[in-house]
Amino acid sequence: MTTAPWRDPALPATARVDDLLTRMTLEEKTAQLYGVWVGAATDGDGVAPLQREMTADYEWDELITLGLGQLTRSFGTAPVDPALGARALARAQRRITAAGRFGIPAIAHEECLAGFTAWQATAYPVPLAWGAAFDPPLVEELGRRIGHDLRSVGVHQGLAPVLDVVRDPRWGRVEETIGEDPYLVGTVGSAYVRGLESAGVIATLKHFAGYASSVGARNLAPVRAGVREFTDVTLLPFEMALREGGARSVMAAYNETDGVPASADPRLLTELLRDDWGFDGTVVADYFGIGFLQSLHRVAGTEAEAAHLALAAGIDVELPTLKCYGRPLTAAVRDGMIPESLVDRAARRVLLQKCALGMLDEDWTPEPGQDGPVDLDSTANRALARRLAEESVVLLDNPDGTLPLAPDTRIAVVGPRAADALAMLGCYSFPSHVLTHHPEVDLGIAVPTVLDSLRAELPDAKVTFAEGCDVSDPDTAGFEEAVARAAEADVCVAVLGDRAGLFGRGTSGEGCDVTDLDLPGVQSGLLDALLTTGVPVVLVLLTGRPYALGRWHGRLGAVVQAFFPGEEGGPAVAGVLSGRVNPSGRLPVSVPRVPGGQPWTYLQPPLGLAGEVSNLDPTPLYAFGHGRSYTSFAWEPTSPSSAELPTDGSHDVTVTVRNTGERAGADVVQLYLHDPVASVTRPDVRLIGYQRVDLAPGASRRVTFHFHADLSAFTDREGARVVEPGALELRVGASSADTQGTVTLQLTGLVRRLGPDRVLRCETELE
Repeated sequence: MTTAPWRDPALPATARVDDLLTRMTLEEKTAQLYGVWVGAATDGDGVAPLQREMTADYEWDELITLGLGQLTRSFGTAPVDPALGARALARAQRRITAAGRFGIPAIAHEECLAGFTAWQATAYPVPLAWGAAFDPPLVEELGRRIGHDLRSVGVHQGLAPVLDVVRDPRWGRVEETIGEDPYLVGTVGSAYVRGLESAGVIATLKHFAGYASSVGARNLAPVRAGVREFTDVTLLPFEMALREGGARSVMAAYNETDGVPASADPRLLTELLRDDWGFDGTVVADYFGIGFLQSLHRVAGTEAEAAHLALAAGIDVELPTLKCYGRPLTAAVRDGMIPESLVDRAARRVLLQKCALGMLDEDWTPEPGQDGPVDLDSTANRALARRLAEESVVLLDNPDGTLPLAPDTRIAVVGPRAADALAMLGCYSFPSHVLTHHPEVDLGIAVPTVLDSLRAELPDAKVTFAEGCDVSDPDTAGFEEAVARAAEADVCVAVLGDRAGLFGRGTSGEGCDVTDLDLPGVQSGLLDALLTTGVPVVLVLLTGRPYALGRWHGRLGAVVQAFFPGEEGGPAVAGVLSGRVNPSGRLPVSVPRVPGGQPWTYLQPPLGLAGEVSNLDPTPLYAFGHGRSYTSFAWEPTSPSSAELPTDGSHDVTVTVRNTGERAGADVVQLYLHDPVASVTRPDVRLIGYQRVDLAPGASRRVTFHFHADLSAFTDREGARVVEPGALELRVGASSADTQGTVTLQLTGLVRRLGPDRVLRCETELE
């Protein structure tokens, strides 16, 4: 028997796929361009926008005779035992391969934003907490572990990470982002991609591009960003994750920018992504995003027109289920309305990816190679979740040394987030994302609350509890009991914050946008009431976004911020309160002083800062990069304070960090760029490098930043990325507002235009 060339693993992948395409019918090629979502709900509340309206009908047994591109969320749609789910997925793959002429399996994809979104899988801290840790190697290990768990049950593609840069903290999906700085998002996001891809899982960058810049912070609202903001802020993390992370897939965003939906924009999805950046993977639609070209954007009159726009722009795969890329597409091709070459182009990309996964090989098997029980919440997973949670907790303030708490003190724990396990989890954790539709099913994982964790952490303390109020309900009836408990205690720990949810079913999460940055519900009133007791109040925030805290500045004993810290977040927060954990998190987003006056991030040109031209002062209460510790650090700059270099040159900035306190701790050294004069307005400062430094008491280490002039580049008036000659300042700081040392540089020579091979990262050495 002669093996067809497309089955021969000795041939180049391009030759195999080209041979296969010549053998396939139009319908078989098109079948590789859509997913199928088995078991998706078509009534009630869904987990994707307009899920009920957009889910199409199909006959499974008939459909798979043509083959299938993807299987959507076999584990993330309903609670299923992981071992049973793996066997069910393998059975589905066997049916697909048996039904089609070519026996090509489907790529199975799942959400993995803060862990594998599956029942009984580890719920890790959300990406905003990754940003707070300022620790890319740890996030790379996180991606590797999540990827291992996905592959262990037969999943090939993960829909993560989110590389949107926060532009307005009122947006509901802030919890899914890594922060408000593109360099932080790019470096941490690239680390996650490297980890996921190292496990053999396709990482999917989302949402490409501009999604977080929506008008009014409303989900799916139009984006009106200028070309420089779009290029220098929005696009940078994606470019970094492709070049330095090796991501093999990109998800087109829902939004439109200046009237053009991303899903119908060939300049974005083909000219920039593929021609300029050299991307050769697959572009997938966000769920129902192609259909939205007709129903929401109204740039297409029919499903076939929507399919044409998306295919021509460069979207290869329709997710989560077939609608436009099914019969409407094939009929339009048959009628001559859509060139078959567009189908061939997309099918080729999909099949090349399947070839790389071994799915075109005759010996491919759907069995993931693991028999017996499947443990998606292993001891090692939980240890990693604990470490990341501990590194991500930010001590915002501790003016009088109220923290750490004494081991035998009387503690009143108050607040709606203190005794609720879901207070730890973001909207893309399985319990928050799916189990709300299955109230009869338990969480599947152990999630200690702050209350339980604090009692375990301080067994000799007398701990009482009162809820005080609900997260978002306006009822204040519980205030009286909460105040009574606080008045009886030596210290009150007020645990306030968000409830993650979807489409208005929470105070944070997809479709849970807010009008201002006051604490949800009546929690602000509860905090006011607690302060009337005169007992020191420690505010603990478990949130998906920053909230305005200026109202209580100087009145609180301490302020601790945790961004949905995951299943081990309770012990991590309790460890910070007790002093077992020395806090080392730094803010990935600014904390505002007042609830209004938004949007604001620290990336502001001069007129975006406080000044005499407006009575509104947007200066944050706590700046980007801010965070305190239970020990102290001293910094000693050792590099020259000035230097001259050409516009393609480099310069080293060094600083020695010493732990001058009595306990071990970690500091985060941050390097910012200030450009005094440029041909277009520039942010006053922006992050270009950072290094986390762990130090024993009395120990010191030297940090060296290898600055390259490319890191000063920006988009000029003609739309080119340039390095301009002139003065620059490199500021070493403990935050964007706390400069510890400055190096003045003079760039010499001509304006230099940069290509796609420019330096993106400030390499760092730790000695």
